[in-house]
Amino acid sequence: MSDSDRSHAHPRSTAQIGGHPIHPMLIPFPIVCFIGAFVTDIVYNSSNDQGWATASFWLLGIGLLMAALAAVAGLTDFLGDDRIRRLGDAVKHMLANVTAVVLEVVNLALRVNNPDFVHSTGVYISGVVVLILLYSGWKGGDLVFKHGVGVHDRADL
Repeated sequence: MSDSDRSHAHPRSTAQIGGHPIHPMLIPFPIVCFIGAFVTDIVYNSSNDQGWATASFWLLGIGLLMAALAAVAGLTDFLGDDRIRRLGDAVKHMLANVTAVVLEVVNLALRVNNPDFVHSTGVYISGVVVLILLYSGWKGGDLVFKHGVGVHDRADL
């Protein structure tokens, strides 16, 4: 155990601003965008209004951009403290997020010049991603509430 580990009971967030972890500040954006894409896919399927397909496309693109930023912060935390790397919940959280992002990259790529992809498969991919995000969020919650990742120790306050 390093000196840094001995002086802090909780695993530290490496990517932080003013002592606040960056990863939890960024994750709401891709979550909202991906859930929003699922909702706009459903509306498009029921209305056939092209505007909803366009909205889904933009939500996927913005969600992927924000997911990339959140992933950089999360990976920095993961690599920055070996106590985090040893947590099975951290690995499960990361793998779930990577799976969701890969699915959304495929989802977005297949929509380029083909908005009707939403009717056939796009809405189902969006729905699966929402389910994966529920699991990933649960695991992320476990990291904070069960393992104390990024939680300040009393001495830090």
